[in-house]
Amino acid sequence: MTETPRSTDQPSRTAVVTGASSGIGAATARALAAAGFHVVCAARRTDRIEALAAEIGGRAVACDVTDDASVAALAEAVGDELHVLVNNAGGAFGSDPVESADVEQWRAMYDVNVLGLMRVTQALLPALRASGDGIVINVGSTAGRVTYEKGGGYTAAKHATRAVTQTLRLELVGEPIRISEVAPGMVHTEEFSLVRFGGDQAAADAVYAGVPDPLVAEDVADAIAWVATRPAHVNIDELVIKPRAQAAQHKVHRVR
Repeated sequence: MTETPRSTDQPSRTAVVTGASSGIGAATARALAAAGFHVVCAARRTDRIEALAAEIGGRAVACDVTDDASVAALAEAVGDELHVLVNNAGGAFGSDPVESADVEQWRAMYDVNVLGLMRVTQALLPALRASGDGIVINVGSTAGRVTYEKGGGYTAAKHATRAVTQTLRLELVGEPIRISEVAPGMVHTEEFSLVRFGGDQAAADAVYAGVPDPLVAEDVADAIAWVATRPAHVNIDELVIKPRAQAAQHKVHRVR
């Protein structure tokens, strides 16, 4: 486990962001820090989260959400109280039809998007409960609402993310913990599509080709920070955010 030293003059409210090494996670860490939170930046790539933590006055904790011991170490580093948990770690791997899909890619997507969310939430619920005003924000996707060709594994995982979120909302009602999902549509980040297409830059670029002003990570981070800073009695059950150019998964305006 790698972490930056804890400041002796840190804000009283703490947030954890998983998958904070890039994209939506890094942008969310910055947005929450700007809102006054002491942010624990959790991800596997320690060099990136250490630089981010230094930038925002937060704390870096190396964490692989697919590993039980790593998640337990994150919970130990967070301590007794936590106010905001952003389950952002996730990803899409591969774009094959169901008929020829790679079982290991599907397994990896379920492990990080669903089981990883479960592991981290389980580990940090006691600290969220102890704060007296906790919130869990799960980063879902419009893929958790609509299916599309060659996206079976990812849409299945993100539908499960939504189901887990809704189940938590039922199970924790009456407790001082809010449960929310922020579900973005097309977000142009530096890595998401590149990872999905195995490093094929041309294929990654084609996803956004001709789309005027797709969302960027900061747009989603702004929405997450807004959800996190509502009054304690206000629960934003789900927030779907898409660019103006995207009416639906299959209806996207492109400039040719």
